[in-house]
Amino acid sequence: MEASSFLHPSIGFLAFALAVPFFRGGAWRWLALVPPLLALYGIMTVDPGTYGGLPYIGETLVLGRVDKLSIVFGQVFAIIALIGMVYSMHLKDKGHYIAGSLYVAGGFGCVFAGDYVTLFLFWELMSVGSTFLVWQAGTKECVGAGFRYFMYHTVGGLFLLAGMLLRYKALGTFAFTHIDPSAAQYYDWLILAGFCVNAAVVPLHAWLPDAYPRASIAGAVFMCAFTTKTAVYVLCRGFAGWEVLAIAGTIMAVFGVLYACIENNARRILSYHIVSQVGYMVAGIGIGTAMTLNGAVAHAYAHILYKGLLFMGAGCLLYATGTAKLDKLGGLAYKLPWVMVLYMIAALSISGMPLFNGFISKTMTITGAAEAHRTWLAFGMEVAAVGTFISVGIKLPYFAFWGRKREYTGEIRPIPLNMYVAMAMGGFLCTLQGIYPDILYRYLPYAVEHAYHPWTTWHVLQALLLLGFSGLAFYFTRQVITPHSKLNLDFDYFYRLIGKLVMAVICWPLSKIDDVWTEVYRTVGLRGLIGMGNKTAWFDRKGIDTVVDGSAYTVRNIGRAGAKVQTSRLQDYLALAVFLGLCLFGLVWYFG
Repeated sequence: MEASSFLHPSIGFLAFALAVPFFRGGAWRWLALVPPLLALYGIMTVDPGTYGGLPYIGETLVLGRVDKLSIVFGQVFAIIALIGMVYSMHLKDKGHYIAGSLYVAGGFGCVFAGDYVTLFLFWELMSVGSTFLVWQAGTKECVGAGFRYFMYHTVGGLFLLAGMLLRYKALGTFAFTHIDPSAAQYYDWLILAGFCVNAAVVPLHAWLPDAYPRASIAGAVFMCAFTTKTAVYVLCRGFAGWEVLAIAGTIMAVFGVLYACIENNARRILSYHIVSQVGYMVAGIGIGTAMTLNGAVAHAYAHILYKGLLFMGAGCLLYATGTAKLDKLGGLAYKLPWVMVLYMIAALSISGMPLFNGFISKTMTITGAAEAHRTWLAFGMEVAAVGTFISVGIKLPYFAFWGRKREYTGEIRPIPLNMYVAMAMGGFLCTLQGIYPDILYRYLPYAVEHAYHPWTTWHVLQALLLLGFSGLAFYFTRQVITPHSKLNLDFDYFYRLIGKLVMAVICWPLSKIDDVWTEVYRTVGLRGLIGMGNKTAWFDRKGIDTVVDGSAYTVRNIGRAGAKVQTSRLQDYLALAVFLGLCLFGLVWYFG
């Protein structure tokens, strides 16, 4: 084990979260930039190795497993944490900074965990921190969404806990290593199920489009980056080459865009696209070749940047107008021109437009699937790419910034400068990576037989043709996919139905038991209490009152008799003394 010289990225965020309640004034918000800068510095300067070993029940818990895979995820986590903190700097609510810092610390802890115990502890820290980010919105809807979100992740955490404990019982180790699909046991499947909840694998995805649109504006920027991408990391680390992931990821890619195309709320559209884009990554991990694994990692990196920018753009719309529903927006192009420009950079990135980072990452996964002769999987991802451009690249900006309105007539709240700065940072990185893909490719962890070059004539032509036909498809279907004010629940409908049935099954017998108990109490318990009360009252009158009152009467009578004896005449006192003396003599004579 090497000397511990690795500054764990979680330390700064945990320290900041603990210190925030004691800060006063407003200048302390600048300190929110320190933890991500320290994390980025530590990650960029550390050498690969194992750091921070802790002995535990005969095992060594590893807090810092540093290799190419953890470095690339840690790097982009630090970057988006910095951008998210800049985006949040207008906020005065300390709860946001505490919840966000704990959430980010959990993400970093998972990325650098070398064993399942460490992974589980930080996994649950992420769950708690992100739940409070949902609640930070302060609305009635966010309360219910936060509880549902926490319930989903609690169930996922229990799957992970059960799997790791059973695995330890069978193998005697908590080491977090790759699992061979041909030798997988039931406990490995439990661990996979726990990871798939956080990855929003269909049909375990319902928490994502339910909670993310209801999170606070700044909180959603953090949430879109860490939960699902941490799941992508652990799947890449432990379950590469699992066929079930290849199929599930492709289903996610198609399913997400289908629901995004019919959504009305801008943040729900983007949430469904997280499901879709993570599907590319999960499919690449499942296929398991070096090309598709690198594609999954590259796409996770690019996705964190452009998805964060997309949520920042949608957050600006919500901040400025008070709504993210497309049927109530429109005509904002001239009111919020910089929001439109910066949003479109992200929209073109996610759509795979050349010159932007989505083009250099998404095409790698699709090409890797085709080279692995997984034609249907590659075709499914291409179909998803069409839906992505239609829904996020055309539909959302069209109805938000134009929407057949010359000008938005509602009140517009001024957007703070720091929100623009954060969006500009994200837009710059999305464009820089698209133009110079090597600044991302150099960090990819898996060695390939031949380097992938996105800037070939075929790749560029293919992307442009795909985007061109997507635009044409939108033109012919624009009347069909016009936003309507309704809530689409997809699989969440069945989860809520199951919840209602469970509540009915539990509540009906409990209500009957309560009715019977109420009647028993009324006929037996209440009468018994009344009888006990009557007996207590009788005892009070006959027992306690008699003793107390009798003593009082006796003292009073003695006092009265004593008062009568005191006549102030000497002859009376002499007579009394003679009488008492005779009585005393009689007693002595009689008993003596």
